[in-house]
Amino acid sequence: MTRTRLKLILLGPALLFLGAFFVAPVAGFVAQGATPDQLNRLAMAGAYLRVLGNSFVIAGWVTLATLAVGYPVAYVLATMDRRRRGYWSLFVLLPFWSSFLVRSFAWIVLLGRNGPLNDLLVSTGLADRPQELLYGPAAVVIGMTNVLTPFAILTMLGVLEGIAPELSRAAGTLGARPVQAFFRIYLPLSFPGIAAAGLLVFVTAFGFFIAPALLGSVRETMIAQLVIQQVLELTNWPFAAMLCLALLVAALAVFLLYDRIVGLSSLAGGTGARRDGGRIGRAGSRILAMVGDGLARVAPSRPRPPGRAPATRAAALLVIFFLLAPLILLVPVSFSGQSFVSWPPTDPTLRWYGEVVASPIWLAAAGRSFFVAFLTALGCFAVAMPAGVAFMMMSGRSAAALFALIVSPLIVPRLVIAVSLFYVYARLGWVGTTLGLVIGHIVIALPFFFIAVLAVLKTYDTRLDQAAASLGAPPWTAARRVTLPLIGTGLVSASLFAFVTSLDELNVALFASGGLVSTLPKMMWDEATLRFSPVLAAVSTLVLLVMSAVVLLALRLGSSVKES
Repeated sequence: MTRTRLKLILLGPALLFLGAFFVAPVAGFVAQGATPDQLNRLAMAGAYLRVLGNSFVIAGWVTLATLAVGYPVAYVLATMDRRRRGYWSLFVLLPFWSSFLVRSFAWIVLLGRNGPLNDLLVSTGLADRPQELLYGPAAVVIGMTNVLTPFAILTMLGVLEGIAPELSRAAGTLGARPVQAFFRIYLPLSFPGIAAAGLLVFVTAFGFFIAPALLGSVRETMIAQLVIQQVLELTNWPFAAMLCLALLVAALAVFLLYDRIVGLSSLAGGTGARRDGGRIGRAGSRILAMVGDGLARVAPSRPRPPGRAPATRAAALLVIFFLLAPLILLVPVSFSGQSFVSWPPTDPTLRWYGEVVASPIWLAAAGRSFFVAFLTALGCFAVAMPAGVAFMMMSGRSAAALFALIVSPLIVPRLVIAVSLFYVYARLGWVGTTLGLVIGHIVIALPFFFIAVLAVLKTYDTRLDQAAASLGAPPWTAARRVTLPLIGTGLVSASLFAFVTSLDELNVALFASGGLVSTLPKMMWDEATLRFSPVLAAVSTLVLLVMSAVVLLALRLGSSVKES
């Protein structure tokens, strides 16, 4: 078999799947909106343009806030030894195991007039009466930042871990103080990770609808909310397609600018930023050098590396507390004896847990969600693993084109993917089917799985396979005894990421379920919008416990694979 034919066979599943369930549906749906009538309607209605601009502004502020609070945590994790990094990473990953939806609702309690934050402001004398913290731009930015910061931390961490610590130590031997080495060397080298995190956060925030709908007012309406309104309430498909096209064009413009400045490779954890930054890059380097030199003049006489400085550690701990605050709130609320969510909870009871466990509807939704998540992880493995092997055999423009195709679902807002698939499912009769849910979840989770697989394969030395073959081992034996033990832990992590992504996916479930096949996030959304009871907190706590058990089991399996 020729090398070219082998690559085509390996790429076949990914090309066929993305072509049939991503490229064709999205292109076919948004093409309905690319008409003069719909374009004129969008241009003539100033309210829609204001919402589009408002979406840019909110997504921009969320991106800046996420990078600002996430970088100290990523930096501390990257400069820790492996054992302590594992403990810290656990607290960063905990928010992934809880629902985005419930964490957004938790902020309604945290920021409410009778919530913990207002109690703290009044008790400390910072305010003489409870403040109106909800239903404004600040509440929306806080809620979205809390949800998206873990994405930014994990994305930046992949790049920061690849920066050799010897570079900073070499700068120290040449007379640079730790803060100067950080601003002159470490921070510029970490820019690809910052840019990659910023891109993922911005595109996700741009298509967000949960936090704006729950925490904001009419003035904070984002374009994704209008798309949902056009589809579910007005059934105006052509104009919904026009709004999705506007979402897609804006996201692609940001993506092209990103690729122009940084390059696609940083999404896979590479540090090789493009060197054609021009005047902006040189000016930025000079500014960072000046900042480092200025801070060095006021630094303590016995400086510590920034990652070990008490202020940096304190900032990282504060951010982790910010991430965990909704989860900390949910546990006591789940035992509240009141029939509505409030603070502080009173009359502890297990009533809400009993209601969830005794409900066939909740149990069916939970079982369906875990089953769909399991199938999603298997599907991602079947599609992404062969494509990853083929990618490692490619170079140049062909490799860049393949990478761009597989990660493109990251660039397209999830809502656009969900509505496009719903439009296709409606004609195929797949609305309300498990197959439709699994396909949609694979489309969304596939880029994360592929990037994780590439990170594993790039560190694997193929000469080990050649050595096994030279000793007479058949291909399957070499794969089972050599390849799999070395990359097994990485594959388990990638599968786990796909599993968690599927388990918390609301966009596809909101449309593809058709109200017939509810998943856990869809049930939680309906519960939240109808009565907002402590049942939500009980369900979220149970999911958190189950996911913790799944993650620990996955880590144990990964370790056993590595040792075998």
